[in-house]
Amino acid sequence: MTRFTEGQTASCSKTITEADVVLYAGLSGDFNPIHIDKEYAKNTRFKERIAHGLLTSSLLSQLLGMYLPGKGAIYMEQTLRFTAPVYIGDTITATATVQEFIEEKNIIKLLTECRNQKGELVLMGSAVMLVPKEGEKV
Repeated sequence: MTRFTEGQTASCSKTITEADVVLYAGLSGDFNPIHIDKEYAKNTRFKERIAHGLLTSSLLSQLLGMYLPGKGAIYMEQTLRFTAPVYIGDTITATATVQEFIEEKNIIKLLTECRNQKGELVLMGSAVMLVPKEGEKV
């Protein structure tokens, strides 16, 4: 029996806060006013501030590093497509679904998605991860 099976899933959720957006702006250096300036954001297509796309995608790091495939796994590749804005106060659920596990190479390929509290898809992509060998300490 393999450690990972096609269709296996895991998820984690987080509510995006004002502090998250401000801290991410400071960490990344991305002070685009669409993220940090309420008055500026009122005059955009979104009508209010939106979270950084890569802040949303950072939920995938928690998901893949801690849950599926989990501890010791190393990112090799990630594609991202942002499909809807994420607003401060949105609760985002990141989900990974195993598409393929190449056991002899210890590589797992996953579908990655993030949805808001309304179930709307806000991010989609795919990840390729190198996982520890069976029994290898991480």
